[in-house]
Amino acid sequence: MSLVLRNLQRVVPIRRVPLRKKIEIVRSILGVQKFDLGVICVDNKNIQHINRIYREKNVPTDVLAFPFHENLKAGEIPQPDLPDDYNLGDVFLGVEYIFQQRKENEDYYDVLTVSGTLTWPVLMFQKEKQVLEELSRHTGTRLQPLSRGLF
Repeated sequence: MSLVLRNLQRVVPIRRVPLRKKIEIVRSILGVQKFDLGVICVDNKNIQHINRIYREKNVPTDVLAFPFHENLKAGEIPQPDLPDDYNLGDVFLGVEYIFQQRKENEDYYDVLTVSGTLTWPVLMFQKEKQVLEELSRHTGTRLQPLSRGLF
């Protein structure tokens, strides 16, 4: 199905082709390429506004995910009955925040891809490493889990 990629910010230049390509690789790895997904790139001001409204946290952040399907357990992929329900939801990427937080030697598009796609509620934390290894194999990079040291 479709991947809608919108860049609603002008702070950090985004090349949509490499970002789209890497997100599509991760969708394929996860087996969710049949599902629609919206990825919206925003600046610090807008991600902070959304974070304040939906999470009551008045700070910028890296990613906010709004799943289409409710009550999924970690690791579950939705099993829709209707074609219109093949939708993962929307992911807002705080690209300015991510750009400021990334390590100097990290590829920005890898960080955006990992931030955006691994925030989906269909993933378990232990699956993060498997997805990163597969994505690294496809892209020739050496990605590390964002959750390293947290669990």
